[in-house]
Amino acid sequence: MGQWIELKAADGQAVTAWQAEPAGAPRGAVVVLQEIFGVNAHIRAVAEGYAAEGYLALAPATFGRVRAGVDLGYDEAAMQTGMGLKRAAEALPAPGVLPDIQAAIDHARQAGAGKVGVVGFCWGGLLAWRAASGCAHLSAAVCYYGGGMTAPAELALQPRVPVQAHLSDNDKSVPLEGVAALRQAHPAVDVHLYPAPHGFNCDRRAAWNEAAATLARQRTLAFFAQHLR
Repeated sequence: MGQWIELKAADGQAVTAWQAEPAGAPRGAVVVLQEIFGVNAHIRAVAEGYAAEGYLALAPATFGRVRAGVDLGYDEAAMQTGMGLKRAAEALPAPGVLPDIQAAIDHARQAGAGKVGVVGFCWGGLLAWRAASGCAHLSAAVCYYGGGMTAPAELALQPRVPVQAHLSDNDKSVPLEGVAALRQAHPAVDVHLYPAPHGFNCDRRAAWNEAAATLARQRTLAFFAQHLR
């Protein structure tokens, strides 16, 4: 079972993170980036799942600069709260919350976990895309339906590590024309498209699609096994 720890970003910002440790020596580390609902029970469970696969898993609270202790459910009120928090976080001066993600990466390296990958969901998928070009000491990034990641400004980013993307064929935040633009602009990105809605990985949401979630997880684990060894 994991526990809360406190990290410190380069600018002195305190970063709360959920840390889940593997049973033995880690085969690498995975930084898990939250949806707009905070480091809630689902995101903590995702981190525990990567720890069960042998990785040191860290889920930093990327809303920490705008509100501490965010732990939301998935009803309409929570959705509105989460969207407001995302807008506030996105309005932070550059580089936004990337230093908080970097703090988690650095902690994993200092813990001797080996190579570090990042996986993000929803807003976290967008952050994982940004981390691929903006964070140091990262070896791989996986983006699940990262809302906005196919906007022109995001497509202009140049990933410095291998990237895998799991996207929906019915997602207003990542439309099919955006998926096509991503493939054209970044042919090296390993893009997978699923007949499932945005949020299909989360088994606590109505959008959950077990088949898509299972296949995406298998592909993610294979990707990390290749790039974090």
